[in-house]
Amino acid sequence: MSDQHPLLSAANVVGEIEHTHFLASHIGSLHLNDDYSDIIIIVEGERFKCHKVILAARSEYFRALLYGGMKESRESEIHLKNTSLAAFRALLQYIYTGKMSLNEQREEEILDILGLAHLYGFGDLEEAVSDYLKAILSIQNVCVIYGAANLYTQKKLESVCLSFMDCHAQEIMHQESFLCLSSPVIKEILCRDSFCAPEVTIFKAVCDWVKANPDENSDEILSCIRLPLISLSDLLNVVRPTGLVSADTMLDAIKLCIESKSMDLKHRGFLLPEENVARSKLGAAVLVGEMKQALLDGDCQNYDMERGFTRHAIDDLGTGIVVKLGMPCIVNHMKLLLWDRDMRSYSYYIEVSMDGQDWVRVIDHSLHHCRSWQRLFFHPHVIQYVRIVGTNNTVNRVFHVVHLEVMYTKMPFTLDKGLLVPAENMATTEMKAIVIEGVSRSRNALLNGDTVHYDWDSGYTCHQLGTGAIVVQLSQPYMLESMRLLLWDCDDRSYSYYIEVSVNHRDWDLVCDKTRIQCKSWQTVYFPRRPVVFIRIVGTHNTANEVFHCVHFECPAQVPPLTSPMRSAIQPLNLSSPMMLPHLPAVTLGSADGSEAASQRDRMLRQNRRDQEIQDMEALMAARNLGPMAGLAHAGLPRGEPPDDDDSLPDG
Repeated sequence: MSDQHPLLSAANVVGEIEHTHFLASHIGSLHLNDDYSDIIIIVEGERFKCHKVILAARSEYFRALLYGGMKESRESEIHLKNTSLAAFRALLQYIYTGKMSLNEQREEEILDILGLAHLYGFGDLEEAVSDYLKAILSIQNVCVIYGAANLYTQKKLESVCLSFMDCHAQEIMHQESFLCLSSPVIKEILCRDSFCAPEVTIFKAVCDWVKANPDENSDEILSCIRLPLISLSDLLNVVRPTGLVSADTMLDAIKLCIESKSMDLKHRGFLLPEENVARSKLGAAVLVGEMKQALLDGDCQNYDMERGFTRHAIDDLGTGIVVKLGMPCIVNHMKLLLWDRDMRSYSYYIEVSMDGQDWVRVIDHSLHHCRSWQRLFFHPHVIQYVRIVGTNNTVNRVFHVVHLEVMYTKMPFTLDKGLLVPAENMATTEMKAIVIEGVSRSRNALLNGDTVHYDWDSGYTCHQLGTGAIVVQLSQPYMLESMRLLLWDCDDRSYSYYIEVSVNHRDWDLVCDKTRIQCKSWQTVYFPRRPVVFIRIVGTHNTANEVFHCVHFECPAQVPPLTSPMRSAIQPLNLSSPMMLPHLPAVTLGSADGSEAASQRDRMLRQNRRDQEIQDMEALMAARNLGPMAGLAHAGLPRGEPPDDDDSLPDG
């Protein structure tokens, strides 16, 4: 037998009583009840006996009306004009009970309820009705619902309606409700690039709207028609006979169409956020390329040296791999999987087009080494063709692509000179970065994100001083201006090092020189923003032995801004936050004469000394729990001596 009292549940707290359901039931029983009623509301001749205090408690509108000193506050009857009887009856039930069944209402009554909820300030009800209207959208009712959403400033409902109309543009324009939309609403719909239908069809719908609304000014609506997208035959045989467009306007449209390239015209396209439109299911197909079927089959796992990819010879004069989408689409993002079963790298560029003749280059990695997954962003374009052209393969003269996705993304991104400026760490195995030089007991230990579990025997990547380096390759070029690395710090040793970057593993630029500085533990490096694919970390000194050990590397640096206590502690010493340090030009090795290079090197050295002073101050503040770096010291890690050389470690 349970020893728990039958009136107490596990969720109840002893001594706490909650009978809100009784309260709701008792208040609800007053609905349409003569008991204690003190006000009569008349709607379309029907009298509703109500209670002032309940109406006022539930609505600011009624509070002001009944207790705000207005004349209605002294009357026993109130007439509500321009109010739907059915909608008010449903709203009154909601006021008393908090319940309403929209399934039992007609669509026009639901729109009236939305209007009353907006008028009387029932925000939660307004949102609930909007959600219901989103769920019942159809070609027949979307125009009416959008008009109501626009009237009551329901932005979320407006957005859903517009997206629905974009996907069913041709069907929407044949609905009678389309003719009832106001001029501003029609203009807002037609001006959207994503309202995708043949332009001549849109013109015919506008002609019907003008006939149905003779008193409206049609000039603004006609200005939304993109006449250069209408064929010459339709301009002469469909547009001109209506008399709605002047001869000069038509001639200007013809001139613009003849003189402009296709991609310069303002096309319309379907907008399908976060949906891959390069799929056979949506009509996409590979027009040019060898082994065409592999690129769009969705298989990103089963590929090897013989199958699972689409290819083209790099010396085929720019023909490349051409994909035609099943419909014109607005896109700003692509994902590309380059064949990556070995360590090879590729270079390539991507162009897009509407007609397969006029091409616009949106991605240019022809001078960069790229491998594995490519996450590509660019400014939105309306397109129907994609051309991928390989320009280099570090192994042979064939370009291989395993998988392609094309879409529009709402994800925010920043571009600089056509390259992505990332906020998150790109030097991870998840982002397909790899360590191509350096010795470690486990491959890519430098990039696994583990900054805690390391000791004298494992958890770091190293190289012998005087020979070799630690080299990281990112999957694609990024615009970077910071890096962060963790030097092995289980004892008091110090290291010296420098860092170079490259986009092709051939030409290297120096971005950090700490060869004359004794460095410990976390290192944050800032430099002028530049494209980066390869990062080469070269140790030059170790106070304990002849090996350089690095535990962790990331780019860009994932360091939070200095907090106020940190800033206040640094300011008295005339030190600035690292982010505020002046940017000095990075040194391009071999590009300057000896004296100029030495001068730049000295400036870089002075800069990095200031960086080291700031890092020392950050460590001091962290020890005093004053800043965001507090607690990063590896106080509890086992102390030990790393091997004096890397002979004991396995290759790779």
